[in-house]
Amino acid sequence: MKLKGLDYLDISSNFSDDEIMIQHSVRNFVDNEVMPIIDEHFKNATFPNDLIPQFSDMNLLGVNLPEEYGCGGMSHVAYGLVCQELERGDSGVRSFVSVQGSLVMYPIYAYGSEEQRKKWLPKLASGDAIGCFGLTEPDYGSNPGGMVTTAKKTDGGYTLNGAKMWITNGTVADVAVVWAKTDDGVVRGFLVEKGMKGFSAPMMKNKWSLRASVTSELIFDNVFIPEDNLLPNVEGMKGPLGCLTQARYGIGWGAIGAAMAVYEASLKYAKERIQFDKPIASFQLVQEKLVWMLSEITKGQMMNLQVGRLKDSGDMKHQQVSMIKRNNVWVARECCKLARDIHGANGISGEYPIMRHLMNIESVFTYEGTHDMHTLILGNDITGIPSFE
Repeated sequence: MKLKGLDYLDISSNFSDDEIMIQHSVRNFVDNEVMPIIDEHFKNATFPNDLIPQFSDMNLLGVNLPEEYGCGGMSHVAYGLVCQELERGDSGVRSFVSVQGSLVMYPIYAYGSEEQRKKWLPKLASGDAIGCFGLTEPDYGSNPGGMVTTAKKTDGGYTLNGAKMWITNGTVADVAVVWAKTDDGVVRGFLVEKGMKGFSAPMMKNKWSLRASVTSELIFDNVFIPEDNLLPNVEGMKGPLGCLTQARYGIGWGAIGAAMAVYEASLKYAKERIQFDKPIASFQLVQEKLVWMLSEITKGQMMNLQVGRLKDSGDMKHQQVSMIKRNNVWVARECCKLARDIHGANGISGEYPIMRHLMNIESVFTYEGTHDMHTLILGNDITGIPSFE
């Protein structure tokens, strides 16, 4: 079996039949269900909620978590391919699945009690419940450890006060995984449920990026959190940072999907667009742009596969995830710029996916750790000298 779409170096031979089958399945789903509707949702700044039951039917929510909780039980490489194909459709669609699986279901599975797992994971896997992840604050983005959201111990639980910003799915979430400092200054994770008194999640508007995605603020005004809603099995920043490693891994794959989308659109356009009585694909400068895109996408595919195999074997380092997040999102951003150039004036038209992907990738370039922050993570790893302390 072979992967569908761009596979210049025939890396299909390095994937299992099951992994290729899920890539085929998600690619067909994106072509048939996402592509026909996504532009309208992007224009209207709405998320395509009708897709959520289909995510569940295809086991895309928690795809790489154990089957015993109703999840997919697939490899991390398979999850990467899911993210790649979803983001080929739109970053907002991939973000929904990433947040649900990597930032909500993963911490409940990895850090939660068995009771919390049984209560939430099947509902989240089926799409009957939606989750969000609250770490970033208005004044603390790249420095999440500086958070000022607090959880004060009280009889039977904690009182939560503070705010989180730029939270995907916040307004529609049934449960929020929220990180806050307890009385001793230690960061702990809490499950904040929709309807708890003092908890609100207003939608953030006027975005020019990730428009087909719900982005919210989370506000906590003396919210009582029962003791049973504390994630018991992790303390400190290793909890949220462990979640971010899962999400960044998916982003590394997803970004290559966005790059593939604009490359494929550009190749098609260049072959069909006639100028000076011949296709613009015949011009050297256009060919150079296409070859650059092809080469960088192919490198990104190989990086993703290697990091995925390391993750499946338990040998992956979080710095390796920083490498694919940093490199592949940059590659996607540059591919979008080149694609806009190849399309000329048509590159800004809604008739083509270029500007939608370009606007989306600006958010992806920043969230889950900026390009510069991942540069410093890698710099620290290779030199042994931290530059951000």
